[in-house]
Amino acid sequence: MQQLEVINILKKNLNFTNHSVEKLKKFTNLVLKENKNYNLIAKSTENQIWSRHILDSAQLVKLIDFNLNSLADLGSGAGFPGIVIDIFNKNKAFHVKLYEKSRVKRRFLKGVIKELDLNAEVLGDVRDEVLNSEIIVCRAFKKLEQVIQVSREIAKKPHKLIILKGENAQEEINTAFKSKKYSYKLINSITNEKSKIILMKIDSI
Repeated sequence: MQQLEVINILKKNLNFTNHSVEKLKKFTNLVLKENKNYNLIAKSTENQIWSRHILDSAQLVKLIDFNLNSLADLGSGAGFPGIVIDIFNKNKAFHVKLYEKSRVKRRFLKGVIKELDLNAEVLGDVRDEVLNSEIIVCRAFKKLEQVIQVSREIAKKPHKLIILKGENAQEEINTAFKSKKYSYKLINSITNEKSKIILMKIDSI
């Protein structure tokens, strides 16, 4: 899927406004420009940035309750999915927190937030921060078992986990649930028929 096809899906299926789409265009330009200097996204995916990164992240907005207080994006990297979610967000009271341990990527994220006038905050390594969001999302962060461990040990309240995974999603679930079972739901990704979105509810320790 190329840019125009993705934008059509964003507007018709995911309720992105024209204003939000314009911000997404600026965001993609910033990512591609910075990618010439630093490896924010794989070079091989630059030509598919609208489907592989923008739409893949944007599909999560249907699963998020924007009436809550905040959302934490673990290992935000270039801002996928956190920046895309914040561009969509229309509730000024809803706060997006981007956790990223790379200093280079944190600097990039702060520049994007300023450039696009977003209501997001950039923080360091999640293990060094206070995690008090009701929703935790991640994409290409860690194995599911590690994500659950981090969220249970560090999150300060019960929360919803939304995790973008590839075709090995069920395998990771089986491994992660060997010692403790959790209720979960698997949703098919709209960008890749083999990819999945894992939904879980976690009670903190």
